[in-house]
Amino acid sequence: MKAELITIGTELLLGEIVDTNAAFLARELANCGVNLYFKSTVGDNLERAQEVLKRAINNADLIIISGGLGPTEDDITREVVSLATERGLVEESSVLLNLENWYTTRYGDGNSMPIQNRKQALFPKGSNIVPNPVGTAPGFWLEVHGKIVVALPGVSKELQAMFNETIRPLISLNGSTRPLAIRNLNFVGVGESNLADLLSDIIDHQTNPTVALYSSTGKVRVRLGAQADSIQEGFRLIRPLEEEIIKRAINNFYGYDDQSLEEVVAAKLIKNRFTLALAESCTGGLIGHTLTNVPGSSLFFQRGYVVYSNLAKQEDLGVKKETLDDFGAVSSQVAMEMAEGVRKKTNTDFGLAVTGIAGPGGGSEDKPVGLVYISLAHAGDTIVQKYLWKGTREQVKQRSTLAALHLLWDTLKSHSKV
Repeated sequence: MKAELITIGTELLLGEIVDTNAAFLARELANCGVNLYFKSTVGDNLERAQEVLKRAINNADLIIISGGLGPTEDDITREVVSLATERGLVEESSVLLNLENWYTTRYGDGNSMPIQNRKQALFPKGSNIVPNPVGTAPGFWLEVHGKIVVALPGVSKELQAMFNETIRPLISLNGSTRPLAIRNLNFVGVGESNLADLLSDIIDHQTNPTVALYSSTGKVRVRLGAQADSIQEGFRLIRPLEEEIIKRAINNFYGYDDQSLEEVVAAKLIKNRFTLALAESCTGGLIGHTLTNVPGSSLFFQRGYVVYSNLAKQEDLGVKKETLDDFGAVSSQVAMEMAEGVRKKTNTDFGLAVTGIAGPGGGSEDKPVGLVYISLAHAGDTIVQKYLWKGTREQVKQRSTLAALHLLWDTLKSHSKV
């Protein structure tokens, strides 16, 4: 079964609203074993929306439209489907009654439903109603020359509930392809091209399972997908390939699917009963914010210092004035003293520090924007790493945070007790 998604709304086309519905539907169609070939977004224009729908009907077996089912003039989905399929609009009396009852219940007996709301009871002739368990206006599905056109509202919670209760069973009844099992492998500290070279023979000869690489802010995700008669059989096909990929890049592999690096780091710290303190300059507390997003972080995170000024570095962490004068705040020497100082002051197992120039100003020929030093102090050793990031101020902060977590994770692998 081939599918196409159409999202209707000028606000989506202009980027005023992020289209989360298409992402949800794409994932769920894959879980149902439906091959999604195209996704289209069109504004609230009757003629252009018809063109998109007609093309979709020619190309796909299942077309799902989201948005445009409200009562206002720019809600055009009913009209679009009616004109594109040459099915006139008819009023569904039971839906109209439900809308009137809902309006009376909400606003009182003395208030009648506005006339424009009657529009929500209109459906292309031959439509099957899709109940809305969490909202007022229902959607519909319509068979056209062996194709299925589904219209769902743009409100995410309504769309998701309607898909799960009505559309998913409908897909099963109409003969979907085999379900798709998906496993994501997460890597850090290795570039996408380097990992692709390492896995080149696997990528070149992929069939089922398929292999795809995706890079995002210092991390690489390897997506494995396999179609089979069941999800369980799909994962059985994936497992040998998964094990081989992890074996080849074991030093950079940190987790599966939605696991974040901070979650893996937190789990290691908690399991080993290690404690941590932070000293942040250019990241402005972002490392602490990231770690404390993990539930249970109070079990390892003792405290964090944001020491932006030289005076703060001296007074709060014991960084020597001579070190600052001789080497500057952005230096390996200061990073080391920050990490060792915060560990000593808090009596923790690990002290993690970062200092750098996030930009866009403040750089020099010797110390350009993007220069960052990260240091980790623990019993018997202090590590310092130097980075020169490209990008915006926010990107420098994000990449520094990830690098700091990577350093901590890499160190924990060799120092963990359990």
